[in-house]
Amino acid sequence: MPDGSLLVVSMTRQQVWRRWPDGRLELHADLSDLAGFWCNDMAVDAQGRAYVGNFGFDLDRALTEKGPEWVQANGAKTQLALVEPDGSVSSAAGEERFFFPNGTVITPDGKTLIVAETLAGQLTALDIGTDGTLANRRIWADTAPRLPDGICLDAEGAVWIANALAPACVRYGEGGEVLDIVETGELNCYACMLGGADGRTLFMVVAPTSHRDAASSAKNGEILACKVDVARAGRP
Repeated sequence: MPDGSLLVVSMTRQQVWRRWPDGRLELHADLSDLAGFWCNDMAVDAQGRAYVGNFGFDLDRALTEKGPEWVQANGAKTQLALVEPDGSVSSAAGEERFFFPNGTVITPDGKTLIVAETLAGQLTALDIGTDGTLANRRIWADTAPRLPDGICLDAEGAVWIANALAPACVRYGEGGEVLDIVETGELNCYACMLGGADGRTLFMVVAPTSHRDAASSAKNGEILACKVDVARAGRP
């Protein structure tokens, strides 16, 4: 946030917590009335407004009991939360619903938000209004059959996606052109971020699975890193 506070998503509690610069930790926002299930990725703008996605439904249970084809056809869509700097919560895009809104980025000019609709297999762009609300929804890139989980933005306006279905991190241009692929061995990629001193290190979170029971039973996830040609941009 502008004052240096760190916002943290408490996934299963459906909350956002705030760590103040002096170390105080307190509840910032409760999203339980808006989120369809657990909360996930978040981006915070220059004014301290946070955009927070959520599952919309119990994905792991649906995959176990119904299977992936049922999930793709019947999974519930949900709202994207807008958390104001004072902690008040509303739907960021009015009545719009998203199919598993996940990784989110904000362009350097602060005018466009791009969100990964994981189960729709696409990146969706929306215009950011002066009040933080979102409008003019459109498909920024069709990524199917890759499913975008975490995402990050670079200085050429391209978006890296962590492909939750395969061991790869993939760079897309607007319109859907694949610009680069970084393979991640035998482990699927669930999150990515550009960082390092020059903003050109691509960090990738990988693991055998994202199912909550299997993922919590063994410490077999990793963070991989490699150098790329184009530095980070935007927020986060």
